[in-house]
Amino acid sequence: MIGTAARYRRHLAAVLTLLVAACSNDDTQARRDAAGPRPDLAAWLRIASPAAGARRFAICAQCHAIRAGAPDRNGPNLYGVMGGGVAQASPRFGYTAALRQVGGRWTPERMDAWLAAPRRFAPGTSMGFPGLADPLARADLIAYLQSRR
Repeated sequence: MIGTAARYRRHLAAVLTLLVAACSNDDTQARRDAAGPRPDLAAWLRIASPAAGARRFAICAQCHAIRAGAPDRNGPNLYGVMGGGVAQASPRFGYTAALRQVGGRWTPERMDAWLAAPRRFAPGTSMGFPGLADPLARADLIAYLQSRR
């Protein structure tokens, strides 16, 4: 019963966050225009919004916490993940061998590749998220993750 209540609260929080985002002042098109005609990752990151990333993180929050000292959920706590080692954000979490074998550090470029297609980035990962095709959405999430250290 407690697990059900906790899941219900997480889902309710995600729904409420999405509703607030839907009512917010959306500057997405203006930011896309500011990125230029053929933006690369650096251009997307220049116009990325940590606030928009926080709203997008509602989807991630179903499995991931992002607060200092928060427990892991179905995925590891992502607080401080940017700049840290891949598969090392939480010493308590059981990362797949596929992700541990990737090695290295979470740079914006690597996080962008992960968010675009986790199974392509680390074949064999247990991450159930299919990825985000929108480069602005990925840049917003990266900006948010960078702000959470």
